[in-house]
Amino acid sequence: MSRSISLFRAFLVEQSDPDRFYSELAVDSVRQLGSYVDLDGARVLDVGGGPGYFGNEFDKAGATYHGIDPAVGDFAAAGAEVRGMVRGSGTALPIRTGAVDVCYSSNVLEHVPTPEAMLDEMVRVTRPGGTIFVSYTPWLSPHGGHETGPWHLLLGGAGARRRYLRRNGREPKNRIGETLFAISAARSMRWARAARRAGDVTVVDVLPRYHPRGMCWVARVPLLREVLTWNFTVVLRRTGPAE
Repeated sequence: MSRSISLFRAFLVEQSDPDRFYSELAVDSVRQLGSYVDLDGARVLDVGGGPGYFGNEFDKAGATYHGIDPAVGDFAAAGAEVRGMVRGSGTALPIRTGAVDVCYSSNVLEHVPTPEAMLDEMVRVTRPGGTIFVSYTPWLSPHGGHETGPWHLLLGGAGARRRYLRRNGREPKNRIGETLFAISAARSMRWARAARRAGDVTVVDVLPRYHPRGMCWVARVPLLREVLTWNFTVVLRRTGPAE
């Protein structure tokens, strides 16, 4: 419970103190991933990793870190750490098939118009026996609209965007249909079941990423998981042959 409270407090300052939020999130995320796979010596690909925070923590865990982000140039121009990162799209990863031990993505899938394409790519670049860890914010969660939430639940994406513009005098960073898309937990689970039937993956775990372990059952209940998980997480093991 103390972990969840600490993460929630950090989340409250995401906009005003992003260094604190993303630093704490990176520490917690690498620790959480480490409960599923030994990171010491692992080759890790972070899809949409952002500037530096996750890379530093993966390095501390002994992993060889590689990050992919379409905004790497912007990060570098702003003076942010981009060591080990290259520019690229999550739906067309510039990585050879079966090249990494772990493919990781935090809070990116809701920003991709074709999430299945990104999930397919994450599986492709992971070696057989490797781990895929992906987490994202379902649209129907309180934070589904990101900075426009929870008004997106009452006004819809477009209405919440207009409200934000009126109150702040500027457009939100996360704009529905442009930089933010209404993904559901059910959609990723449909993809996971299809990938499992095809012999490509096994599902290791599903969980609400920031919740106490005693609340993990929420992620397995349809409809309820859309609202209460806050951040829906799927952990997979690559089972198919490298192509």
